[in-house]
Amino acid sequence: MRPPTSSGICTSSPPDPSLPIRVPVEPPSSRWLFPSPSAAGADGIVALGADLRPGTLLAAYRSGLFPMPVGRRGPMAWWSPDPRGILPLDALRVSRSLRASVRRADVTVDAAFDDVVRGCSDPRRPHGWITPAMRQAYSTMHHLGWAHSVEVWTPEGRLGGGLYGVAIGGLFAGESMFSIQRDASKVALVHLVSLLRADGEPARLLDVQWATPHLVSLGARPLPREEYLSRLGRALSLPLPAAFA
Repeated sequence: MRPPTSSGICTSSPPDPSLPIRVPVEPPSSRWLFPSPSAAGADGIVALGADLRPGTLLAAYRSGLFPMPVGRRGPMAWWSPDPRGILPLDALRVSRSLRASVRRADVTVDAAFDDVVRGCSDPRRPHGWITPAMRQAYSTMHHLGWAHSVEVWTPEGRLGGGLYGVAIGGLFAGESMFSIQRDASKVALVHLVSLLRADGEPARLLDVQWATPHLVSLGARPLPREEYLSRLGRALSLPLPAAFA
């Protein structure tokens, strides 16, 4: 999951959070066969090309890969970094000030998915990587019930920040987060971890891709690729968290 950025995005008011979340629909299988994650080069890239159809994305996540272009205009790459960043669900660091922000926050799930992705893809972001094609691909994944967002709203009803990712069984593959209100992306992360911990299942896996300094400060840590893949196999055998089922 990439670190937060700032954006001028806003919406008029939070949509109704009582609307039902879609049960995931399995799309047609991908026509692409990905190499083993162990085939990754030193940069973590396993393959270039393919497409962003739902079947391709699901096949990638299930095999331990995730997509990100090489640069702003480069080809689509499929990554398996070693080590891999994860955030253990019992290791999230919540400061006193963040705890206060959590208590004050108005948080929803899947109420404004496309707005969250738009906030994360702000072109002013350094090293921005979310292309229009990726925005469309994850919007499709959301409509099929695989991609989810957590939104944090300002007191005025504007979208203050959030995060999005893909949920497959016990895996939540965090993609990106953004914030225009202090602590908003962190509040979204706290809420996500709470959702993933709700049933007490210890094998759930929160994948953050790289253990960046920002994420390490929140409790993320690097995991050797082979250990990540072993944990991934266990996580995929679990049912979805109740919040996404």
